[in-house]
Amino acid sequence: MWPWPRNETFGTGDAAKERRLRLADGGFWGAIFGGESNSGKSVNLKSTLQLATAWACIRLTAQAVSALPLDMFEKRSDNSRHRIDHDLSAVLIDSPNAGQTGLEFWESMVAGLVARGNACAEKNYTGRFLSSVTPIDARPVRVDGVLKYRVSDRGQTEDLPADKVFHLKGFNFGGDAGLSPITCGVHSFGSALAADETAARIFANGLQQPLFIDSGMTKLTKDQRADLTDLFKKFTGSDNTGKVMVLETGMKPVPLSLNPEDAQMLETRRFQVEDICRWYGMPPIIIGHAGQGQTMWGTGVEQILLAWLALGINPLCKRIEARIKKDLIPTGERRRIYGEFNREGLLQMDAAAKAAFLSTLTQNGLMDRDEGRAKLNLPARGGNAAVLTAQTNLAPLDQLGNGGGDIRAQMRALLDIKD
Repeated sequence: MWPWPRNETFGTGDAAKERRLRLADGGFWGAIFGGESNSGKSVNLKSTLQLATAWACIRLTAQAVSALPLDMFEKRSDNSRHRIDHDLSAVLIDSPNAGQTGLEFWESMVAGLVARGNACAEKNYTGRFLSSVTPIDARPVRVDGVLKYRVSDRGQTEDLPADKVFHLKGFNFGGDAGLSPITCGVHSFGSALAADETAARIFANGLQQPLFIDSGMTKLTKDQRADLTDLFKKFTGSDNTGKVMVLETGMKPVPLSLNPEDAQMLETRRFQVEDICRWYGMPPIIIGHAGQGQTMWGTGVEQILLAWLALGINPLCKRIEARIKKDLIPTGERRRIYGEFNREGLLQMDAAAKAAFLSTLTQNGLMDRDEGRAKLNLPARGGNAAVLTAQTNLAPLDQLGNGGGDIRAQMRALLDIKD
């Protein structure tokens, strides 16, 4: 997906080849994501990443998903599940390929999925075992009705069979590829690029208001016009802010009626932040943009964060998990083996929320103390710490006044006291 080491090779023997995709490789990006907006700005992945809002939306989403722990599980006949050390664990979690860690691989895949609606990786096998997955520049094509993936590599193209490509597809209507937010939102992104360029030019001009000069003459000669132009250049630009220009006799400034305030530049750029966030499903508050009258702190922001985790991060995780099960796990194991991101990893930075979460589960018999300690990376204590317990302060009405014999028996069992 992103710049790739030059010495990276994949495959075996004479079939070994170099796979790399750089942001500077404009052929693929331009063909897929290029588009001319109504603002006149050309919109593609490279230009979109120059927008701070788009960069933040893509980066934060990719970092949030890739930072979640990924584990492999086996579903048992009693409907329980157990974490296992599967052959895929070494590839998907530890070292997907020779150049990336597990976090870097998933970060690049999620970034591609969010930014362009698709992320592809080439699957390489040693025998029947998956040995690596490598991000590649590929797009799905139909050749004689058969789905293949066209790879662009240093000016050469090659079609890979579908079973050699791990393809994460974004939101779509059932096609071979996900829909790209950049392509679908070309006019929104183009408008934002135009506003950024306009603001930059205003600041480059030293915030000087555009104006005309009335020379008081019917017509200027060519030399007079050139002299005036050279004179004005000495007083324009941010380096010349504050300089005073003395006009010749009869000359007077005529300001333009449209200025940045009239054009509502700040309001336009504020709206565009929110507009881009809509394309990426990102609450503006997450990237540090507070709406009018909205605070950056409080329970309201906490609820917005939870909504983003539920409606933004969780669907991405489910999409990836489903594709891992379908494309990477052998057919005979799909009914019982699966990969899953641990959403509880999102609680790691909130000590109060994690403490309440563990207390609720251990006090209601859903988790023993050792299981809770494992989630805190603490060693198991064994003994009664591995026993499921529950509070007994509530009892059915027909058992009130029975003397609490059952409670005493439970306490004796808990303390390992024999009758």
